[in-house]
Amino acid sequence: MLDALAGVRDLGRLQEIASVFVRHGFGDLVRRSGMAGVLERAGRLLHWEQTGHKEQLKPPQRLRRALQELGPTFVKLGQVLATRVDLLPPEWIAELSLLQNAVPALPWENVLPQLVKDLGVEPDVAFARVETVPVAAASLAQAHRAWLHDGTAVILKVRRPGIVDVVEADLRLMVRLAEAVESQLPDLRRYRPVEVVRQFRDSLRRELDFAAECRSAERIAANFADDPGVVVPRVHWQWTSERLNVQDFIDGIPAGDLAAVDAAGLDRVALARAGTGIVLKMVLEDGLFHADPHPGNLFFLRDGRIAVIDFGMVGHLGERRRLEMARLLHGMVVQDAEAVADILLDWSIGGEVDEERLEADTAVVVDRYRGVPLKDLRMGTMLSDAAGLLRSHGLVLPPDLALVIKTFLTLEGFGRQLDPDFEMSTEARPWLERVMRRRFAPSALARRGRRGLAGMLELGTELPRDLRRLIRAARGGRLGARIDIPTLETFGDQVDRAASRLTMGVITAALIIGSSIVMNSVGGGTGNRWLMALGVGGFVGAAAVGVWIVYSIWKGAHRR
Repeated sequence: MLDALAGVRDLGRLQEIASVFVRHGFGDLVRRSGMAGVLERAGRLLHWEQTGHKEQLKPPQRLRRALQELGPTFVKLGQVLATRVDLLPPEWIAELSLLQNAVPALPWENVLPQLVKDLGVEPDVAFARVETVPVAAASLAQAHRAWLHDGTAVILKVRRPGIVDVVEADLRLMVRLAEAVESQLPDLRRYRPVEVVRQFRDSLRRELDFAAECRSAERIAANFADDPGVVVPRVHWQWTSERLNVQDFIDGIPAGDLAAVDAAGLDRVALARAGTGIVLKMVLEDGLFHADPHPGNLFFLRDGRIAVIDFGMVGHLGERRRLEMARLLHGMVVQDAEAVADILLDWSIGGEVDEERLEADTAVVVDRYRGVPLKDLRMGTMLSDAAGLLRSHGLVLPPDLALVIKTFLTLEGFGRQLDPDFEMSTEARPWLERVMRRRFAPSALARRGRRGLAGMLELGTELPRDLRRLIRAARGGRLGARIDIPTLETFGDQVDRAASRLTMGVITAALIIGSSIVMNSVGGGTGNRWLMALGVGGFVGAAAVGVWIVYSIWKGAHRR
């Protein structure tokens, strides 16, 4: 359990985490997860006074504030949780979406030594000019504007020095805390804390690799090579590395600055349609998409083009997943509850589910859209309802689909911000129909047929050899079956421990009785001192074994 956290290097941070959660009204969670017990055994006492947040703020708000106070790793965790519409209700998603990465920038002298190592030369040698005051600062990096010797303006995205050690320490604690929560708090087990934290750990480690981010940017740029209306900043690989990202500077209007958009005379309706088309192409056609398309990552150029930046979080969607997404939305539009339920079951991970009840609940949800004109359908609402069905049945989406649903929700909000009459379903319909048609195009059918035929031929050629091996193993007596039942193994261990204690108890009783007989036969004579020593030794041994039995019973009860 959390006893594994007793390492000295983690205790200070564990105490800080526990204290923050207690202050924000989550003291019961700290107690039940085992954090308090570990700290108290280590001599670190917690102050259990909780602030007034518990009475004044709702739980989602208190959680957001706690994560914000705990720093960059927990802020990132909250942002990942904000994508899990299949796990958390809408009010939690909305609150966690407010988490911001903005933090005070580091002084230039703190960043310079690492920058010199990554460049191999002084910044003044590599670039014509570098601004020492950053244009932006976030939890993992900060950005400085610079100019190449040919006059090209670029952005240096510099990873914060020492941030990897901080993140890895927090990740180590998160994994252990998630395991403790899953084992100690059955009512939180349905949220899959271990799976969520492991997904987050992998995502954050990828985000810390700026070279991987640049490779994703180049792949997406290649997908839009034929679209002059889309701009992805060019990567300057001679200066780019794991800790440094050097890309062209985008001189544009942030998508969230509507006043500047209007002042530049740009057409909001056209921008909403173009921005939506960009994301829909990435998701439904390319299968590689920007998983965080919020207004801060989109810029409008004054000539009407749209620039997309920051590819630290990207999603991947295979052809089958894209077809399933199209079929889900199509099933909700045409009120095909059975088709929607089938797709949700295909998507779900783990958990027992009553399929008939799921189909009945799906029919109720789908019926809400009966007779609704296409222009009035809200794709984000439909996907939220689909995620709600999974949530109510204790099922979980694969991470790639959770990212897709969150992306669609963000996209619809972005479109409505630019154009109050924006219709996501109308914009998405041609893309969805294209996905459906492409699935049943002759070339696609022929490709799947060839793939299936190749698999059958391979199975047929391997079958005789596999049968020979099976028969040979049966003849040689090597064919067997293994049944692995973890609960039975645990029961066997408990029986073994009980038998050991019983045996030691019998030995203890025998020692006491035997020593008593010896001591009685010796009496007070001095000539039998060896027998006297044997009797005393028997009593001492019996006492030691008795202490061991008591300690073993106490330890077993404490472990449970």
